[in-house]
Amino acid sequence: MYYVQRDADGRLSRVDAKAFEGHTETLPGDHVEVLHWLADDVIGNSLNQLKQSDLDMIRVLEDLIEVLTSKGVLSITDLPAGAQAKLLNRSSARRALGGLSNLIEEDHGSGLI
Repeated sequence: MYYVQRDADGRLSRVDAKAFEGHTETLPGDHVEVLHWLADDVIGNSLNQLKQSDLDMIRVLEDLIEVLTSKGVLSITDLPAGAQAKLLNRSSARRALGGLSNLIEEDHGSGLI
């Protein structure tokens, strides 16, 4: 059994397995609207996991490119101009943030933050 709340147009606006203040009705777990709501939630969670995975993989690829260039296996100029620009911009941004994080860690250690 699910507790649901509907908006002014009658669409589900909240679904929960536990009773909550403002719920307007209950629906069985196999109700089509509940199943759609839960499926949308699963899809949303999966998309968020993929987005985070993409961010993690970007960092892995950057590290891989850095290792290959430092070992002389790959030159940054072997990459297309657009890729070179993106890598250099990210590298610059990371260096700038690295400098800031050192300040934050020092301040944190002294009890200022």
